[in-house]
Amino acid sequence: QVQLVESGGGLVQAGGSLRLSCAASGRTFIFYDMGWFRQAPGKDREFVAAVTWRGGSTYYADSVKGRFTISRDNARNTVHLQMDSLKPEDTAVYYCAAERRPPGRPETLAVVANERLYDYWGQGTQVIVSS
Repeated sequence: QVQLVESGGGLVQAGGSLRLSCAASGRTFIFYDMGWFRQAPGKDREFVAAVTWRGGSTYYADSVKGRFTISRDNARNTVHLQMDSLKPEDTAVYYCAAERRPPGRPETLAVVANERLYDYWGQGTQVIVSS
């Protein structure tokens, strides 16, 4: 069982930055791929970024590539999402998620971006970007 708690959301002006954090419980954190997803009002939840359990690979949605950076600290059971050059369209509730990818499941963007494959979710943190 893994519990996830997000923090760091808030209100920021366009062009500004925020750093989201996700604290995970459990001693098996290192074995989980970690992802960030977001859901804007009236829209479906969408993939933002992911980092694999070994921390060696990162994946991003095209809409955030070059502006957002995902990282993980396995010693502290934490994953971060550094968000720079924020735009009003980044406004959403941001969710942290964990997936223990089973042996044989490939490590591809299509896999890490598939929210149905994630086992655990946080409650979300609100990000509002004003124009």
